[in-house]
Amino acid sequence: MNTSFEPSEALEHCITSTTLTELGEPYRGKVREVYELTADRLGIVVTDRISAFDHIMKQAIPFKGQILNQMAAFSFDKVKDIVPNHIIDVPHPNVTIAKKCTPIPIEVVIRGYLTGHAWRTYKSGLRELCGAPLPEGMKEHDKFPEPLLTPATKAEEGHDEDISEADILKKGMVEESLWNQIREIAFRLFARGTEVAANRGLILVDTKYEFGLYNGELTLIDEVHTTDSSRYFYLDGYEERQAKGEPQKQLSKEFLREWLMDHDFQGLDGQVLPDLPDSFRLEVYERYAELFGLLTGKEFEPKLEKDFDSVLSDIFLDI
Repeated sequence: MNTSFEPSEALEHCITSTTLTELGEPYRGKVREVYELTADRLGIVVTDRISAFDHIMKQAIPFKGQILNQMAAFSFDKVKDIVPNHIIDVPHPNVTIAKKCTPIPIEVVIRGYLTGHAWRTYKSGLRELCGAPLPEGMKEHDKFPEPLLTPATKAEEGHDEDISEADILKKGMVEESLWNQIREIAFRLFARGTEVAANRGLILVDTKYEFGLYNGELTLIDEVHTTDSSRYFYLDGYEERQAKGEPQKQLSKEFLREWLMDHDFQGLDGQVLPDLPDSFRLEVYERYAELFGLLTGKEFEPKLEKDFDSVLSDIFLDI
């Protein structure tokens, strides 16, 4: 680890939850905890929790929240000319002050390659995902002729579920003109993310975007082009590995999913969530820190907080 702290100390002081009695109970997502600070401002805390298969792991990853929050801020800045975003300020590596938006309950997933969930669907014999046709004759990690939009419903609990664009409109989940704006912006965001990644020797494989409305204006929220919301391959050697049928070198959470599958867990009923060994938790941190460095061009500098609730209280009560 690139840190002046002992690994054991970093593991011991992961930020897994926050408690600020002055502000009441936050909304607790899989990774983020959200406090309502004013009528139109939110305090978003990015914890060190990590999830896969819609389950939060029992052990957290050191400094993951700091990496995610700063990576998101970097990537929001890269796309701010395409669509407004919710960031007002980033006063601490784990904290974002954001506009309070009305969320649109759809995860907008763009896929450029036959990887992950798309590959598992394809391997099962299906040739359609969320209403989008999947070409014949492809192999794992092949690039699609054009990126695909494969939306999912945003579940409060349990699994997000695939949904087609036709069903989104049929069910009235999003008004048609707004949806057309969302899909057009999503493809532009993916093109920009692809360009930024390529300039850093990476391939943006797939990603998800979340949107909200702020004073009626479409606004990008949550996170963008981070390790949790996106999958990356190393650009160097991609073609050679595909030609030889070798696994692609990834920087994403897919390796966590693979580790869980190797330990008989895919989030199915009756399966027992395994513990993450300390050595594996440190390996996950190293991967997150590596992507941060590759994507931003800056070395990640961890900040150990032993009394984060106190730090957080000072930040939020000044708003």
